[in-house]
Amino acid sequence: MTEASGANYHLNVGGDVPGQIAVGHHNTLSRVEAGGDSTQNVDVDLAGLRAEFERLRAQLPADGPLRDQAAERVDELEEAVTASEPDLSTMEYVRNWFARRLPELAGAVTGLIVHPAVGALVAAAGGGLAGEFVRRFGSTDGA
Repeated sequence: MTEASGANYHLNVGGDVPGQIAVGHHNTLSRVEAGGDSTQNVDVDLAGLRAEFERLRAQLPADGPLRDQAAERVDELEEAVTASEPDLSTMEYVRNWFARRLPELAGAVTGLIVHPAVGALVAAAGGGLAGEFVRRFGSTDGA
C-alpha cells in the first residue's frame, strides 16, 4: 500500500514482488523479454552502446605501458557485454582492473557496465543472469 504525503511516499511490500514497482511522479517502466521485438530493441540500444565504447577508447592514455593493456581490457569488456550470454566475471574483472591501474577511467568503465543497453542484453539472456548482474553491479533500468 502506498500513501502519498506531499512529495513523500511510504511503501510497504509483504514478501517477494515478481514484477516491477514504481513509486513517485512521472515514472517510466520498461520491460525487455527474450524473443520477438526485444531483439530489435536491443539492436537499437547496441549502436549507442558501441558509441560509448568508442568514447572510452578515446579517453585511454595516448602512450605508455598501460595504453595497450587498457585497450585490450576495453576489447574484452565489449566482447563480454555483447556475447549471446554476457560474461559477468569478465565485466567484473575489467572494472576492477581499471580501478587498480587507471582509476581516472574507472567511472567510465562502470558507466558502461551499468548502461541500460547492457541491462537489456543481460535481461534478454534470461535465466538467473539478471539477478547475478544486480548482485555484482547494482540495479539498472534494464536488469
